[in-house]
Amino acid sequence: MKKLFGTDGVRGLANAELSPLVALKLGTTAAHVLIEKNFGDRKQGHIGGRATVLVGRDPRISGDILESALVAGICSQGVDALLTGVIPTPGVAYLTTRTGCAVGVVISASHNPVKDNGIKFFGPDGYKLDDAVEARIEQEIDNFDSFPRPIGKDVGNIFRKHELVWEYAYHVKQTTQTPLDGMNIVIDCANGASSELAPRIFHELGARATCVNSTPTGVNINESCGSLHPEQMATLVKQTGADAGLSFDGDADRVIMADERGEIVDGDHVMAIYGLYRARNGGLPTNTVVGTVMSNIGLEIALAKENIRLVRTPVGDRYVSDEMRATGAVVGGEKSGHVILSEYTTTGDGMITALQVLSIMLSTGKRLSELAAEMEEFPQLLVNVRVRERDGWDMRPEIVAAIRNAEQKLAGRGRVLVRPSGTEKLIRVMAEGPDRDELEDLVGEIAEAVRKTIGEE
Repeated sequence: MKKLFGTDGVRGLANAELSPLVALKLGTTAAHVLIEKNFGDRKQGHIGGRATVLVGRDPRISGDILESALVAGICSQGVDALLTGVIPTPGVAYLTTRTGCAVGVVISASHNPVKDNGIKFFGPDGYKLDDAVEARIEQEIDNFDSFPRPIGKDVGNIFRKHELVWEYAYHVKQTTQTPLDGMNIVIDCANGASSELAPRIFHELGARATCVNSTPTGVNINESCGSLHPEQMATLVKQTGADAGLSFDGDADRVIMADERGEIVDGDHVMAIYGLYRARNGGLPTNTVVGTVMSNIGLEIALAKENIRLVRTPVGDRYVSDEMRATGAVVGGEKSGHVILSEYTTTGDGMITALQVLSIMLSTGKRLSELAAEMEEFPQLLVNVRVRERDGWDMRPEIVAAIRNAEQKLAGRGRVLVRPSGTEKLIRVMAEGPDRDELEDLVGEIAEAVRKTIGEE
């Protein structure tokens, strides 16, 4: 079982858990495995005539030291490194394929605060690196100092090409053929990786944009702004009379929107808007949308009206992406705003997602509030119960009986989800339905059964 890699690469407290030494080990081992797995031929590459790894990052302050260590490890194995500088995560996924690089690496902790950072890998196809390859890196990482190292002219080169971000920007703009002329929007860049690109992209497409949190200092990324804190953006939408608002996270792979009234439009609503529009205009491939177990039941009900099925996966965009490829779905994502539109990108892309929604508004002549209203969000109640041990919870008769009782009472009107946390000794009890008071009773009964049987002493 992998211990270093999570569902979205390696994450940790920068310069502590995720230290420059860890980054050096990762870079060295990833390049070693890259050669071993023949991801890239030593004799063929982007610039230096060898296998090349593309590296991008968000603007947080710890990115410099982690990038330096990671790239030193890569080049120590005779693999070249192509550095784009600050760029959204989906930009790295796109450019890895576009430039013919063997692997893409992003140094970012996404929506997390500045103290955290992360390192995640994309394969040459622009998708997250396979589990098997990540497992191989983990297996070999403690041997990093014993790998053979080239010398002299065979050491890897470093190429800095920040101008590549504009190739990605051009790609983003090409995903819509609908000019945004006359559209008034608010953009919150989270003082992150979209700060340079988003204002320019939306302006060049014709929108009039009020931009906030677009001056990264290295320490203000995601600080009371962005997709986790869209309140400022929503307030500005109302104050300026804008048509819509967009809040990206630190690496711009997700977006939370607001309609003209300042009401939040999350990832579930975006998937409903896109899925329903495609089904009614030219067809939705496989008539399928992929969500997660946390997607609101209102999404499932809204899609079902057009005979669209919602397939649920565990939480995590990797699982969503895998299911989309398995089913041929072109839209999938999470309530958090991480939406994958596979006809345009291999991973979540906040700017592309926002552009598609704005284009649908213009194509239909409808306000965002009208489009979002097609999905009714059902009340959702979540309670976390701290437990002694997560294993075996679903074999306890008292817990099973409480869950079955809740499911019977909500049959046809809602749903129940009980699952262990992946990182803490918690059991998460969630229920959705039309009546919040009823949900409180049902969730309370399940939570109490958990406490009595395996609750923390």
